[in-house]
Amino acid sequence: MRAERIAALGFRNLQDLDLDLPPGGAVFLGPNAHGKTSLLEALYYPVLCRSFRAAPDADLGRWGGTGFHLTLEASVDGVRREFAAGFVADGRRKRVAVDGEELARVTDAIGRWLAVAFLPDDLVLVTGPAAERRRYLDRVLSLADPGYLAALVRFRGVVARRNAALREGRPEVARAFAAGMAEPGAVVVRARRDWVARLADRFAEECAALGEAGPVTLRYRGTDALADEAAWPEALRAAEPRELARGMSLVGPQRDDLVLEHGGRPLRAFGSTGQQRTAAVALKLCELATLTAGRGVEPVLLLDDVFAELDRERQDRLAARLGDPGVRQVFVTAPRRDELPPALELEVFEVRDGGVRQQVAR
Repeated sequence: MRAERIAALGFRNLQDLDLDLPPGGAVFLGPNAHGKTSLLEALYYPVLCRSFRAAPDADLGRWGGTGFHLTLEASVDGVRREFAAGFVADGRRKRVAVDGEELARVTDAIGRWLAVAFLPDDLVLVTGPAAERRRYLDRVLSLADPGYLAALVRFRGVVARRNAALREGRPEVARAFAAGMAEPGAVVVRARRDWVARLADRFAEECAALGEAGPVTLRYRGTDALADEAAWPEALRAAEPRELARGMSLVGPQRDDLVLEHGGRPLRAFGSTGQQRTAAVALKLCELATLTAGRGVEPVLLLDDVFAELDRERQDRLAARLGDPGVRQVFVTAPRRDELPPALELEVFEVRDGGVRQQVAR
């Protein structure tokens, strides 16, 4: 996939822009809070038709404006495509169109454009609670396989209704919903477990390539038996007294975790900042590999201030890992040029006061 042109009207703190993008990607340089991350956010928006910073659409428009509109022209597997999205503040209505055709459902656009984004906040994938890592897994697997997304949506819907019955102390109603948990729940557990089995070695290799000398491991913590639909009835029966007491479902992948360890100890507690950031970047590279394998086309890579908190050796290793600009398209932000490793060979643009003003010779 290649982003060829991005146009943004009324988006965040960006000046209205219409920007042709280099085929290999670019570095966006500029002071903090001047629009670099907003530019990456605009490039990512068509992936899920929402902000990668989890902000509501109403907050994405320019302050005091009437909404925003984005247009991304791209090459997808050699075919020219156009993705457009807009939000009108008056009426709080979102519109999404692909190749000039407005879609009735926003979900119909999800995943037609693919990008993988690393943000400084993604350190929470290593240091944060299990819920952050589950969200990571669910996003990656949903974009790689629409069947996973369908199972996840069904599972979440059943769990929400079952939890309501448990909170109300209605065990007979909770039992009725239990039958609907088994099939989609087993799909979710099986897909997550299989993903970890496939990517555990890749994760360790990515960490090593980025300069991590010690043994780094990735494993899935959950109930493996629940990958089999037949195991659910007994597991739910056994947990019912505790679930009624807690008012929530205690069986299923909604409680599982992705465990990251260094030398047998959890990275979230014992890893240095550099080790934790290395692991977070490695997870993003595993995401890139997963989407490429699942969809048959490599996503664009968006890296926001990724070189901060990495020593020079790790910076150089990451720059080398990003590879030849002719192979993939990469967009990187940084406050200053001296924060970039010399091996990063991308065209450079200056972002200041919300405007992408000029190409800067390196």
